[in-house]
Amino acid sequence: MVAKKDHIHELEKRLDNFDPQVRFNSLLELKALMDEGEIIPQKVRPIANLHCHTFFSYNAYGYSPTRLAWIAKRIGIKYIGIVDFDVLDGVDEFLQACEIICIRGSAGIETRVYIPEFSKFVISSPGEPGISYHMGIGFTSFHAPESVAGMLDEFSQRADLRNRSMMERLNDFLHPLHIDYDSEILPLTPAGTATERHMIAKIVQKAQETLQSPIDFWIEKLKTDRNIIMQKIEKPQVFQNYARAKLMKRGGIGYVQPTPESFPTIEEFHHVIEECGALPCAAWLDGTSQGEQAIEDLLGLLIEKGLVAINIIPDRNWNIDDPEVKKVKLKNLYQVVELAYNLNLPINIGTEMNSFGQKLVDDFNAKEFTPVRDAFLRGADFIYGHMQMERSLKMGYQSTWAKRNLPSRRERNVFFEEVGKAIPPDKRGRAMLVQINASQSPAAILEKLKSNL
Repeated sequence: MVAKKDHIHELEKRLDNFDPQVRFNSLLELKALMDEGEIIPQKVRPIANLHCHTFFSYNAYGYSPTRLAWIAKRIGIKYIGIVDFDVLDGVDEFLQACEIICIRGSAGIETRVYIPEFSKFVISSPGEPGISYHMGIGFTSFHAPESVAGMLDEFSQRADLRNRSMMERLNDFLHPLHIDYDSEILPLTPAGTATERHMIAKIVQKAQETLQSPIDFWIEKLKTDRNIIMQKIEKPQVFQNYARAKLMKRGGIGYVQPTPESFPTIEEFHHVIEECGALPCAAWLDGTSQGEQAIEDLLGLLIEKGLVAINIIPDRNWNIDDPEVKKVKLKNLYQVVELAYNLNLPINIGTEMNSFGQKLVDDFNAKEFTPVRDAFLRGADFIYGHMQMERSLKMGYQSTWAKRNLPSRRERNVFFEEVGKAIPPDKRGRAMLVQINASQSPAAILEKLKSNL
């Protein structure tokens, strides 16, 4: 029994191997063990995490797309989704893994964009007026159409240049510590898509391993009291976040104030997303910034530019120790959920998982979730329904078929939500989709799908 548990544990660890074939073979072995009854997953619960970063950008626990799909299967998460910064590298692997183990999945991308109409207001990127985090969700493949493949490459190239420039400034400042970006940072990633979090993790690790007195080094470099350094350095993850804020964020030696040219415009990003048949998605923070205090105006502007959905990270808006801060942010959360409904914006939710301590899934049983739980699950149904129709039939939300047969956004939202509810993530679902084609009306499609339930 112990040997079998150890074997299962080893297979699960291999799901994070940088070799995609190792990940794939390990998943097949785990699937076989599950089919044989050696692994019994928890009962599927109506819960969702559709915003998980993978090791293709940065996952705090080193999880691959395949590992995230497997974890969701084991603990009974009904809907699981990945989102990576500036790349789509994990999309095909993730959706294939979801198909193999029969779980509802979605995949997306996140970046920062420039919104000139809000150039005087901080939105969701602290200290950076006009710059906002923004997403595309419901992708079905890593392979973008030729018309926008170059633009996608440019997003990751811009990020790489920003990282290299930051590393140069940090190396000058952190002497005698020196980090080689190509030989020490890029190997931390499976596909050369490093982030600030990879960089700070290596900096902290190398300081600890090579310097005679890391504490004295950090006291000098961070201009911080010894007691604070000693307290934080005992917890590497806590210290990484602290050092990153001091060195890489606004006011830090590695930070450079972005210009409008630093990031794609909202129109450029939306064009790429739409050409891929995916869905532009706003990334709402907490409603406290000057830009987000005008959230109705901001979302109205973005809808004019093609916005389809809105992303929310619920945990940061209710799971808060300070009662006054919690009161404000929870009120903002409820208001933006109501606004999203009124503006016909389905909601994508998740926990991010790119910082230590973030949950595998939100607490859907928390009393604070009661007013918003149904809206979050409807959003998950919508995204999954779009993904299935687009991946199997090229009849997703942005398709010519959808625009012709479902001209209003609300009609489209309701249709894909119903599709998501009707299609199981297994062989039955694939068999149901085979019966559908573009000559059929939305009503006929829903009738056919529901008749097979």
